[in-house]
Amino acid sequence: MTLDIDHLRSWTGHTETMADTVTLAPLRALTATLDRDDAPAHGDPVPPCWHWLYFLPVARQSEIGPDGHPRRGGFLPPVPLPRRMWAGSQIEFHAPLRAGQAIERLSRIEDVKLKAGRTGPLVFVKVRHEIRADGALAIVDQHNIVYRDLPAEGEPAPSYTPAPDDAQWQRRIVADDVLLFRYSALTFNGHRIHYDRRYVTQVEGYPGLIVHGPLIATLLLDLLRRERPGAQVRHFTFRALKPLCDIAPFDVCGRDNGDGSVALWSRDAAGHLTMDATALLA
Repeated sequence: MTLDIDHLRSWTGHTETMADTVTLAPLRALTATLDRDDAPAHGDPVPPCWHWLYFLPVARQSEIGPDGHPRRGGFLPPVPLPRRMWAGSQIEFHAPLRAGQAIERLSRIEDVKLKAGRTGPLVFVKVRHEIRADGALAIVDQHNIVYRDLPAEGEPAPSYTPAPDDAQWQRRIVADDVLLFRYSALTFNGHRIHYDRRYVTQVEGYPGLIVHGPLIATLLLDLLRRERPGAQVRHFTFRALKPLCDIAPFDVCGRDNGDGSVALWSRDAAGHLTMDATALLA
């Protein structure tokens, strides 16, 4: 496959503005999905990273590509590599969103890079989102998106990093079809790797349905909320290191570093580190 990286880089600087309202229904639904009973009421602060419930993609059905995402070439560059994953984010929380607020998001393509990976080309796209609530800056969320080719037949399995064994807190998560469906529905995410078992196993070559990266990140922060109620997160960074599938339960883990930061990570059933995160507290 030939990649015209100069053409893809021409998307750098593209912007998009969207408006929304922090409505209550998605907040109640995510609260239930996380097995909680403390949904925010009107005027209450929204937990960190629940802003992903808003500014959802609403492409027409005729504009959906074969993977369930909107066809490429709109706001995001038309990278022809078939596998697309949210590789991580760096998020600054300047002020909490509150239920009922009017919000606006300005998005900008910051960078497009081509790198040579172990199994072929990788294209990295960095997107900066600035979210304002009632006109004031509330959140800066920088997404790192990676595109890669499908694995070649007979390709050896990559090696993975063992997860830390010094968790102070941990919680077992059963990522069944219902959990993945509910989160896909909440975020209007049509990506077939999260619900179409035939597609994810036969086309993209994964062993099972993929647990959403932002869902794992949300579960990590939810663990922090359970163990440190009232903690105020001012910065959160996460990196997805290995896909998590629904074929076995996984653990979300955490440790208070004692310096105002909290280490958070997810661990699969084989003990591999699948997501690594750090939360800085106010």
